[in-house]
Amino acid sequence: MEKDILAAIEEKKSGFSKGQFRIAKYIEENFDKAAFMTAAKLGKTAGVSESTVVRFASELGFEGYPEMRLALQDMIRNRLTSVQRIEVAKTVMGDKDTFTAVLQSDVEKIMLTMEAVDRDVFDRAVKQIVEAKHVYIVGTRTSAPLAAFMGFYFNLLLPDVKVVQQNSANELLEQIMRIGKDDVLIGLSFPRYSKRTVKAVRFAKDMGASVIAITDSESSPIARESDTCLYAKSDMVSFVDSLVGPLSLINALIVAVGGETHENISHTFAELERVWDEYDVYVKNES
Repeated sequence: MEKDILAAIEEKKSGFSKGQFRIAKYIEENFDKAAFMTAAKLGKTAGVSESTVVRFASELGFEGYPEMRLALQDMIRNRLTSVQRIEVAKTVMGDKDTFTAVLQSDVEKIMLTMEAVDRDVFDRAVKQIVEAKHVYIVGTRTSAPLAAFMGFYFNLLLPDVKVVQQNSANELLEQIMRIGKDDVLIGLSFPRYSKRTVKAVRFAKDMGASVIAITDSESSPIARESDTCLYAKSDMVSFVDSLVGPLSLINALIVAVGGETHENISHTFAELERVWDEYDVYVKNES
């Protein structure tokens, strides 16, 4: 269950010990940094023991410190500016080799995505996509490449797929104005969330279409507007968004949809190979 940590701190502050008050003060003034600290690091920074930090998390109603830290991360997910992200990234990575730190973080995001996706919900999303009359895909800003990648492959597998281009909010809505109850809109959005995508998702739902959200958490604004939610973990710390988790999820969706359309897929790709060869699309291996 989501908790507003700052509100909880304010509510319980009068009953804090001196050590707990130090932790609370540090979190209130530096929540962007505290969200990525271990219990030991937070304790050292606030001038208290690690066990005091653990008891503080329990006092706020969390099962343990890891749950409190995740709640802090969710709270700041859409608040950090690019400058703050750079500063937090320095704190998180410390003296680690950048190459190793980034790739290890990406591996972690894929593992967390595997744990976050409900398999029954995933199967339901595949069914909705396969059975839809029209499929619309909306992803703006850093999610635009994800939308384009998904659209490229879905266009090979499905009869009517449209990747909505990211223009102004009004122009985006004009592109989906004919969406209806037999259609599906797939919205992709990760911190910092795009208002255009939220508006498109809300419009599609108002028009009676099925809405699938591919996002990072239940607190995402498009999750609250969607019928089916698939959660992929992204990294909002550095100024470059890590999208390996979402991309892996999209890969799985593409393969699963292909499996559901297996009767047509072989014929489709056989015809594509003929066209690609005839029109000299790819470099050929002359050897």
